[in-house]
Amino acid sequence: MTNYKTDLSQLKNEEMILNMGPQHPSMHGVLRLELLTDGEIVKECTPHIGYLHRCFEKHAENLTYQQIIPFVDRMDYLTSMNNDHIFVMGVEKMMGIDKNIPQRTEYIRVLVSELNRIASHLIAIGTYGMDIGAVTPFFWCFRDREHILNLLEWASGARLLYNYIWIGGNYYDLPVGFEDRCSEFVDYFKPKMRDLDDLLTNNQIFINRTKNVGVLPLDVAINYGCSGPMLRASGLKYDLRRVDEYSVYPELEFDIPVGKGLMGTVGDCWDRYYVRVQEVYESLRIIEQCLDRLKGPLKRTPDYDPRANMPKKIIPKAQEFYVRGESPKGELGYFFVTDGKTERPIRCKARSGAFSNLSVLPEIAKGAMIADIVAILGSIDIVLGEVDR
Repeated sequence: MTNYKTDLSQLKNEEMILNMGPQHPSMHGVLRLELLTDGEIVKECTPHIGYLHRCFEKHAENLTYQQIIPFVDRMDYLTSMNNDHIFVMGVEKMMGIDKNIPQRTEYIRVLVSELNRIASHLIAIGTYGMDIGAVTPFFWCFRDREHILNLLEWASGARLLYNYIWIGGNYYDLPVGFEDRCSEFVDYFKPKMRDLDDLLTNNQIFINRTKNVGVLPLDVAINYGCSGPMLRASGLKYDLRRVDEYSVYPELEFDIPVGKGLMGTVGDCWDRYYVRVQEVYESLRIIEQCLDRLKGPLKRTPDYDPRANMPKKIIPKAQEFYVRGESPKGELGYFFVTDGKTERPIRCKARSGAFSNLSVLPEIAKGAMIADIVAILGSIDIVLGEVDR
């Protein structure tokens, strides 16, 4: 996009530069969108990021692998368990200890990660309804998200930044009675989710605001490196939990929802919203299967120690290694460069799904109304801590 701020003479009659954000209630963080408008029509849209830079790579250069985990938490602070799981999985593979992790430990990791996925999607759905003008779904989503946060707090001691999944194991075993309490939550939440689904999904006002808006064709999504619900809403059944078959996901049954254009065009805002709704149901299926195993063949025993396989020193051999996993926002990856001598990586770069998804905004915002920019941005579901890193 041309820098109109330095040469406003390039603006044509009726054109205007409009800054939306960074202090704007629908920005989902400190993001600034520079809009070139012609009346109510957006001709060009340029995102400006960097307001929430976390210095993640610089921190990682100066900390041991175990010490990096709290900083991994703080990237996408709504999905800390997923961030930790993927990071830890990468270090374990570099160390060659990934096959030594007990099955109970792996199922606990998947259980808490899927709980966190639901919590993240509830924020995405609730705030999206609020962006469009529906207030009630926002309160319903946050009410039920509190139950998940209570469970995760019980397991880890924290409600947002968990630092629970550690290299070689977990910091704690699940508290006694956690599995039963979690089963009670699933039974409680299923009808609540259906109520939310009925309230918003088929609401005609919501449909009119989201169908055929911000359509993302599949080839454009692929070329921009989109992933997660953003990519699947454009019609591609691509989920790293199935593609890479990491952790214990190959042992679990779940479907991969994709956009079908039920209300408008495949890849529009409504499809992106509805894929997340369906993913909540699939996460509940995964949680139920994990609970069955944790209460059955993998139930707690007196000799189970979640920290038993934690190495005292973590010094991977010299290598360049990339690990990835399915975060609620998309493909989250970590690229490691190690020298085989120290407990600190030479480099640890994070690949953010939200960053790549946001990069397609200028493409799908062209020709939209100013009010539709809010609907399009909300459907991408970004967290600026991960975008800026």
